[in-house]
Amino acid sequence: MVIPAHPLCLDRERRLDERRQRALSRYYLDAGAGGLAIGVHTTHFAIRDSKVGLLETVLQLGMEELHPHGGTALGIAGICGDTPQAVTEATLARTLGYDTGLLSLAAMETDASIDALIEHCRVVAEIIPVIGFYLQPAVGGRVLPIDFWRAFAQIEHVVAIKIAPFNRYQTLDVIRAVCEVGRNDLALYTGNDDNIVLDLLTPFRFDGNERRIVGGLLGHWAVWTRQAVRLSIYLQAIVSENVPIGADPLALSAAVTDCNAAFFDAANGFAGCIAGLHEVLRRQGLLEGIWCLDSNEGLSPGQLEEIDRVYQAYPDLNDDLFIAENRDRWLSG
Repeated sequence: MVIPAHPLCLDRERRLDERRQRALSRYYLDAGAGGLAIGVHTTHFAIRDSKVGLLETVLQLGMEELHPHGGTALGIAGICGDTPQAVTEATLARTLGYDTGLLSLAAMETDASIDALIEHCRVVAEIIPVIGFYLQPAVGGRVLPIDFWRAFAQIEHVVAIKIAPFNRYQTLDVIRAVCEVGRNDLALYTGNDDNIVLDLLTPFRFDGNERRIVGGLLGHWAVWTRQAVRLSIYLQAIVSENVPIGADPLALSAAVTDCNAAFFDAANGFAGCIAGLHEVLRRQGLLEGIWCLDSNEGLSPGQLEEIDRVYQAYPDLNDDLFIAENRDRWLSG
């Protein structure tokens, strides 16, 4: 399924814009997203700061929008911090009705042993089912060896892994580990923004087992979401029908990656990744502006021109018309 990593909607005073926050959730659900990931990187980790204090509010708003959809869409809450903080956040997410938690290890001590990391994950998984998160080191993640993933995949209440190291070798480590421990019930999701299409098309074969990455939990899918859903359906059809992969999917892969480079500001080490998503949503009228909680966070030099370029280069990949037809309803509901 397509799972967008939900941004945070702010007004010009950098306060939560509840009306637009709800409208954004409605957009994703009406676009066909299979779930919402809230309290994750695109929602700003700073919502947890005591001076901001928005974590519970934002999670509650998301759950209120998920409920009317009959429980078919998943609620995924971001969980961060050391073990006491992660336990508190997991308990909050469970109390609010979230299905699972996306567990980041970025805040753990850099010299923490594999055993210590696994124990941390096990404690959280006893509170709420866990989605593992291999976060790329360029934005605060750490290299996690295959031994970690072998042990992680054996935790009973681990239900999925978001693979987002932006590295093919490390991506293979995760999938190989899951194959080796025989967790056929564990879902694999791409977070590799630089390789979305190929991740969803590739059969990964280890030890006589074949595994597929079955969906994506992506900040990239926080924009142009309707087309992301159509892309996912198209790629699933190619996989299920076992047809040869021609030039079109490969060209589409390059186009999606090119768009991501603009939105996520790859040229500047992803410094403008959140503001880039905000800019797309602003153009579509879903956000009033591109404001972030940190006043120093915004578009990088040249990023606006790059977003202009990909908008012109790939008009079939945006869903501006879908949003224009429904935006007033989402904002007024």
